[in-house]
Amino acid sequence: MGVPAQREPEHVTLPADVSTMDDMAVAVGPVTLSRIGEALDLLDVRYLADGDGSLLAMWERHAVLFTLEGPDDEILVMRARPHSTVPPDWADRAYRVVNEWNHTRRFCKAYVGDPTERGQLPIYAEMQVPLSAGAHDALVVEMLDCGAAVATSFVDWLHDEGALL
Repeated sequence: MGVPAQREPEHVTLPADVSTMDDMAVAVGPVTLSRIGEALDLLDVRYLADGDGSLLAMWERHAVLFTLEGPDDEILVMRARPHSTVPPDWADRAYRVVNEWNHTRRFCKAYVGDPTERGQLPIYAEMQVPLSAGAHDALVVEMLDCGAAVATSFVDWLHDEGALL
C-alpha cells in the first residue's frame, strides 16, 4: 500500500470583504495547507512556511502555528505560544493560571509545555478541529480568524489578568 496522493482543493476566489461570502455558492472541499494559506492571506495575516507542512504567523507577543495533523492530515491545528516563558519555580502558578483560562474561556485549551533546554516552561493555547469531511471556504476563514483572535486574547490575558507573563 503506497502513500496516498496529495489532495487538491477546488480553487475558489474569495472576495476581499468576507461579509459578502454569505452570497457565495457553498463548495465543500478538503482542507489543505494551500487553502489555509489562502484564508490567512484573505485575513491579512502574514506567515512563513516552514517547509514541513506548517505555516507560522508571528505577532509582537506570540506566534501561531497553523498545520494539519492526523493520519490523513485531516485535523486543523492552531497552536499559539507566547514568546515569554515561565521560570520553573513558577510552575504551580502557571498550572493554576492555565486551568483558570480553561475553566472560564471557550475555543482553545491552554497548557503548560515541557521545559525548554534552559529549563523554562512554555505556555500554549491550542485549537484542533477534525475536518475529514472537508469545509467550505467561509468556514475555513472563520476558524482561522477565530484561532488568531483567541490566541491574541489568550496572550494578552496572560500578561494582564492572568499576571503570569
